Amino acid sequence: MGEQQAAMAVEQGETLKAHLGVFIATLLVAGSFLVSARLAETINPVSLTLLRFVLAALCLAPWVLSRRVYRSAILPTLPRAALISLFYALYFIGFFEALKSTTTLNTGTLYTLVPFVTGLLAWVAFGQAMPKRQWLIYLLGALGTVWVVFGGDLNALLAFELNPGDRLFMLAALSMCCYSISMKKLYRNDAVLVLSFCTLLSGALWMALALLLSGQPLQWAQLTAGDWLNMGYLAVPATLVTAYLFQKNTLVLGPKRVMAYIYLNPALVAAMVWLFLGTRIPLAVLPGIALSAVATILLQRQRD
Repeated sequence: MGEQQAAMAVEQGETLKAHLGVFIATLLVAGSFLVSARLAETINPVSLTLLRFVLAALCLAPWVLSRRVYRSAILPTLPRAALISLFYALYFIGFFEALKSTTTLNTGTLYTLVPFVTGLLAWVAFGQAMPKRQWLIYLLGALGTVWVVFGGDLNALLAFELNPGDRLFMLAALSMCCYSISMKKLYRNDAVLVLSFCTLLSGALWMALALLLSGQPLQWAQLTAGDWLNMGYLAVPATLVTAYLFQKNTLVLGPKRVMAYIYLNPALVAAMVWLFLGTRIPLAVLPGIALSAVATILLQRQRD
């Protein structure tokens, strides 16, 4: 009995650490929405995504290449990581490109589709049925997030229309769903550092190939000092750290519970705007923040 209790305590501890890791990653992703909007008009999205992957892979390389056991695992891991990174890279390209013809308001709204679609894909990929209760929780989370994004303004919600950028971002969001599902589907007891490195490395190779085939210029020389600082944030905290945290903790929590944290994204963005830009959070959005938080908590009780 004592051994069972000890095992349960260890499992609960690992689960708690996984939740903390995903929450930190969600904070970093929320910050990337603000930074990405500043970079969207600088150079072409393929080149931006290539630079993001290259910088992140270079930062992680010393930890992976310095250990023989990690070096020997790179080649066997690369084929699976290449498929995972394809979805990851397509999301970032679609995101940057969509921001040229839509707003962060619209992308923040459409991003709430990711947990629901991830649940549907998990049903197809792993044969996991989605109970009616879970459908209602997804609906609750989407309602809360939409409330936050539109500031509780019904007229703004009714005026919302899909433009070409919105439709492109919906495809990008679908790629993010496939990234989460493929990460769990293709995992083979890999070291998380190696899988993260191979994902970033193969993502850079995908982007280099896309740049070559499209004939688009690299344009990195056009980036200003401020742009490089923003790229540093996107490359290290928002790509390298989040890739590691999401990959590691998806294996513990499963893709549906990890994706549920997306419902907190608009609230976290609003908090960051208040902290860093001095813009107060309107009282009208507080009920939406509460709904999103409740949906996120309820989805954590669902098993993948």
